[in-house]
Amino acid sequence: MVESVYRPLHTTHCAVVCSHCNLREICLPVGLTKDELDVVDRRMVASRVKVPRGAKLFQAGDHFNAVYAVWTGFFKTSVSSKDGREQVTGFQMGGELIGLDGIGQGVHEFDAVALEDSQVCAIPYEDLEVLAVEIHSLQRQFHRVMSREIVRNNSVMLMLGSMHAEERLAAFLLNLMYRLQVRGFSSTAIVLRMSREEIGSYLGLKLETVSRTFSKFQANGLLLVHHRQIQITDPAGLQRLIDGDRDVAA
Repeated sequence: MVESVYRPLHTTHCAVVCSHCNLREICLPVGLTKDELDVVDRRMVASRVKVPRGAKLFQAGDHFNAVYAVWTGFFKTSVSSKDGREQVTGFQMGGELIGLDGIGQGVHEFDAVALEDSQVCAIPYEDLEVLAVEIHSLQRQFHRVMSREIVRNNSVMLMLGSMHAEERLAAFLLNLMYRLQVRGFSSTAIVLRMSREEIGSYLGLKLETVSRTFSKFQANGLLLVHHRQIQITDPAGLQRLIDGDRDVAA
C-alpha cells in the first residue's frame, strides 16, 4: 500500500538552477542560450520535492498545477480500475517529465509512485506557459516532449497489439538500455527498479510469463540475471528477436 505525500508547491522550497544541472541536455532547458537559461533559472522551477520510495508524488483525481522533471530516482505511473487492479502506464527516470496527463482536464489521470527515494523539480504549469511564449526554443522543446509522449503511447499500443511475449520484453529492455546510455550510465548493466509484476503490468503479461521469459533469455545467452541486476550480453540478439528472428529465443 503506497502512502500519498502529495504536497503543495510552497512546502519544499530550495534553489534550483537548471543551467548547472547535469540533466539539462535531456530535460526541458536543452538547446537554450545562456541568456534564456538565466531567465529559466530565475522563473521556471518553483521547488525541488523529495518523494520517498513507495510514496505518491500525485494520484488520480488530484488538482493539476505543475509538471515535474525527475532529478534523481525512478517513478512509475499507473491507473487503477474500480476493482483495485493496477495498470502500469510507464516508467520515468532522470530528465523525464511527469504530470503531462493533467493538462487536458485540470486533474491528474494517473498515480505517480517513486520506485526508489527520488527528487523532482516542480514546474508550475502557468509559469511554464508564460515562459514558453517568451522563449520560443523552450516552447519547441516542450512540444517535442509532448510529441515523444504521444509516440511512446502509440509504440506501447503497437507492442501490446502485435508482439509476442519475448518481443515485448526484448523491446522493453532495449528501450531501458538506450535511455540509461543517454544519461551516461552503463548501457548493458541494468538494475531494475521495478518488480517483475510491474513489468508484466506494463507489457500486458502475467508475472509467470515475465519470469519464464527472463529465464529463457538467459538460457539463450542474451542476458544474465541476478535478482534485479540484469547484464545484457547480446543486445543485437534482442534486436533480432524484435525484428522477427524467432530462432533467437527458441
